[in-house]
Amino acid sequence: MPFTIDHIVIAVADLDQAMRDYEALGFTVLPGGEHPRGSRNALVVLADGAYLEIIAFPTPVPDFRWWEVFRAAGPGFVDYALLPDDFEADIARQRAAGIELEGPIDGSRLQPDGSRIAWRSARPLEPDIPFLVEDTTPRHLRVPEGAPRIHANGVTGVAAVTVAVRDLAAATARYRALLRQEPVAVGTVPGLGFGLAQFRIGEQILSIVAPRDADQAPSSHLAARGQGICALSFFGAEDIALDRGASHGAPLEIVRRRRS
Repeated sequence: MPFTIDHIVIAVADLDQAMRDYEALGFTVLPGGEHPRGSRNALVVLADGAYLEIIAFPTPVPDFRWWEVFRAAGPGFVDYALLPDDFEADIARQRAAGIELEGPIDGSRLQPDGSRIAWRSARPLEPDIPFLVEDTTPRHLRVPEGAPRIHANGVTGVAAVTVAVRDLAAATARYRALLRQEPVAVGTVPGLGFGLAQFRIGEQILSIVAPRDADQAPSSHLAARGQGICALSFFGAEDIALDRGASHGAPLEIVRRRRS
């Protein structure tokens, strides 16, 4: 598989409170550590290898997009990342397709035990598509295995990611170039009217949505937070929408895995 979903980033105002709230939602939450820019994070690692990065900024980080989105719009989603099977080749292929990327950018985090982990990333100039990440220290140090991946709420992995975009045709072309595949569905959502294109990454569905009218749901997200991830679903034991207050502004739901 060329890509897997690596992680989804949620910015919060108070990291310690967010950790308590996500634990109350039934997640196992791990302290992450501190980045050189001063941000701190916590992790919710899933059985499928993806994870939530819950991040807070004790001090402002001007010109860093995640901080700027949080400053302007408050807690909620700020980005998501894919893990490619060939980092350098995928960067070159995207650039050849006309996608502008920053990077590779070196990243690191000092963990609570004092150890340092490191990775590289490549980031699109416009976040209608995800950034790419590659570990330079062993991945299990960044994404812990074993017991931390078990959650009291029964969540096992990412079921679906929904991304709000302004121009559906342009974003679909960019995802087509990124994922090297055609969408499995293109059209409108019955009764809601916004445009939709869907891609599949293994068992996960990646939906791109664009409003056709100003009063549709993607419009409010675009106005407040810009293009990017706007909703996330997990596989679990029952269908339930998680409390938006406890998730610190991120629309999260659990869905049962349905077999055809």
